[in-house]
Amino acid sequence: MYLSQARATDPSRDTAPGPPATPATRGGTATSKVPATVLALGLVSLVTDASAEMVTAILPMYLMYGLGIGYLQLGALDSLHTGATALFRIGGGYAADRFGHSKAVATSGYALSALTKLAFPAVGSAPAVGALVAADRIGKGIRTAPRDALITSAVPTADLGRAFGVHRAMDTCGALLGPLIAFAVLLAVPGGYDTAFQVSFCLAAAGVVVIVAFVRRGPLPTPRERGLGLRERLTSLRTPAIRRCTLAAALLGLLTVGDMSFYIGLQRRLDLPAETLPLLPIGTALVFMTAAVPVGVLADRIGRWPLFLCGHLAALTAYLFLWLAPFTGWPATALTLLLYGLFYAATDGILMAHIAPLLPQEARTTGLAVVQTAQSLARAAGALAFGAAAAFGGLTTAFAVSGCALVAAIAAARLIHRPGKDT
Repeated sequence: MYLSQARATDPSRDTAPGPPATPATRGGTATSKVPATVLALGLVSLVTDASAEMVTAILPMYLMYGLGIGYLQLGALDSLHTGATALFRIGGGYAADRFGHSKAVATSGYALSALTKLAFPAVGSAPAVGALVAADRIGKGIRTAPRDALITSAVPTADLGRAFGVHRAMDTCGALLGPLIAFAVLLAVPGGYDTAFQVSFCLAAAGVVVIVAFVRRGPLPTPRERGLGLRERLTSLRTPAIRRCTLAAALLGLLTVGDMSFYIGLQRRLDLPAETLPLLPIGTALVFMTAAVPVGVLADRIGRWPLFLCGHLAALTAYLFLWLAPFTGWPATALTLLLYGLFYAATDGILMAHIAPLLPQEARTTGLAVVQTAQSLARAAGALAFGAAAAFGGLTTAFAVSGCALVAAIAAARLIHRPGKDT
């Protein structure tokens, strides 16, 4: 796969020291091959996400219309889905930095998520489903920072936005394929939920095989780096730029709506049939997959933090649209999913591409985990808060409050963190 090179020429645009440039990566007009590590990790994420989305695509409909849970309970499960990764991210990041085994730590996280798929046929209650979702998310928490550190170490700093865009596009391709594979399995084997779970496990296991066989390990730590404890690594992260970026990202995460609540709100506010609910994430995934690489290249050119804030403006527009609902039906749905897909394309990998060059080498994976943990905890709290607002004030009020609060958060985030000025 060959993609156009993009270069940031402004020193304030995320150009901190990183992996050295090679002849193929110098200048603004050359082309270079996407590193094999990035492509391999993208393939791992593709099959793992396909596996996960086979299981989770129907959860909102099953929980709301099958088990009859309310908005508050849905918000709590949404919070669990988002926040269960948080407590394990820093541990996974520290282990990768301490022992220099980012690949091994990431592999263990992928393996744990794969094993949970074997247990789904044995459960049939909301608490049991929640426990398995939590175990799957713990696996995600363990693997995410080491995986992103492997991407960072394989790519010159100036191309990080593009590299994360390629990875996230492949990851989202899996999210798109998962529900379609589940539908095909159930079409071929009516009522064959056990078969769907078995296929899901096989896909996840294939991801583990790919990372073991085709992903190179990251750079080994020096003896001094290996001897640093968690406290020393966290201390090295206490620079104004890192603190301000983490605070701003957490503030924005606190005021974003959880995915399950967002899709339930979209279906109800835009008067869509309940049976269309599992199809809505596919629309988001299509936009995300299509936009991830061009948005990543654009971020390398104009700055990753401005793109990150613009992504939240897209989410804000979607929330305000669902609040006001000036028109309904499929045209409104397409517009809302377009905005939501752009939100993910401009935020998911872009934040990691922005923060990675700011982190010291000896604590890079730990630092990525700290930022991801702060964002995950904030989003978990935001999902729970939205569920409570919808339960007590209705969906219209909940989207109105979320939209207005996000306006203030975007303005505050722009003031809190100013790349190139935080010293």
